[in-house]
Amino acid sequence: MSAPRLPLARAVSPLELFFDLVFVLALGQLTHHLVSHLSWRGAAETLVALIAVVGIWTFTTFEITMLDVERKTTRIITVVVMAFGLFANAGIAHAFDDSPWLFVVPMLAALIGPCVYAAVTAPSEALREHFLRVLLWFAVSTPLWLIGAAVEPESRLWFWAAAAAIDLIGTWAAHPIPGRRIHSRELAFDAEHIVERMRLFLIIMLGETVLTLGRVITEHHDDALVLTMAFGCFVALVCLWQMYFARAERQVVRHITRTPDPIAAVHLGLSAIYGVVAGLVMFAAGAEMLLGHAHTAPAGVAGVLVLTGPAVYLLSQAFYFYRETRRDWAPRVVGAAVLVAASSVAYHLPPWSVVVLLVLGLGGLAVRLSRSSARTTTL
Repeated sequence: MSAPRLPLARAVSPLELFFDLVFVLALGQLTHHLVSHLSWRGAAETLVALIAVVGIWTFTTFEITMLDVERKTTRIITVVVMAFGLFANAGIAHAFDDSPWLFVVPMLAALIGPCVYAAVTAPSEALREHFLRVLLWFAVSTPLWLIGAAVEPESRLWFWAAAAAIDLIGTWAAHPIPGRRIHSRELAFDAEHIVERMRLFLIIMLGETVLTLGRVITEHHDDALVLTMAFGCFVALVCLWQMYFARAERQVVRHITRTPDPIAAVHLGLSAIYGVVAGLVMFAAGAEMLLGHAHTAPAGVAGVLVLTGPAVYLLSQAFYFYRETRRDWAPRVVGAAVLVAASSVAYHLPPWSVVVLLVLGLGGLAVRLSRSSARTTTL
């Protein structure tokens, strides 16, 4: 009989926060790639790179939580993955042209190396089996990553897109193997720790988007229209922050501590992280272009990105809340639908009016969710 699931409690360590800082670079690189390659192909390339780098974060975060970051060997693994992640994230800039190996080799090393270690040294048979299953999925996607790096840039995207799809499906499906099932309810797991990790990671990603606005403000410090629009984008970011941290975070923690299967709940949250990061990359890229051409009409693709990015962010959160808590998901879906509807005309609107639509949409949703939170608190 399997041992019962034991309660664990560990604070987020300084090393884990240090590790997260590498992914500030990733968000900046992804945003820059999308701005520099503003086409459907460029969007696909950005998405493939995003799946890869977010995969490094989610896999490593889950692994070091399971293996205990306070162990010396786990800390060493974290530092090694951090180094690989630094080079992989820096390699995004030229991954799809003349320097694919700088991106793909560190990325694969960051994923496969720690997985081999965990498959051998994990403290329970169930955990060792889990990481072995992950390795089997990596064995399918790795050849595609390597072939993609070896072929001409024109063909690279197809191989890498297939590899990224395999990795993403494996992550979302918990790397299943036919005939084998691991019962996650029986595993010891510090769910509150990993929820705090996701919380801090979201703050860091929002912070990098604030830095993007700051760079634009510096470059256009004497342009009143740009400064006003930048303030509007900042207000929108505050709304995105408020919609999670004002109430939703408490719901997540409460659900995690009460559910009989916290690993499954956390796994769903880690899956939603992909959409959250994608939404922030779209918003940051759109805001950078929109503010940089504030006096140009119409807003074009920049206006569409500024509105659809937050919509993707909201839908990712709605997916989690619908699946796990059944609360506050509908307002997020409605808010996302309003932003998508607005984006359908944003292409032809002046840039300043797109920012007005953004602030009105997100501001109204933030007020709606705040009132819901107040009613719940009163009750």
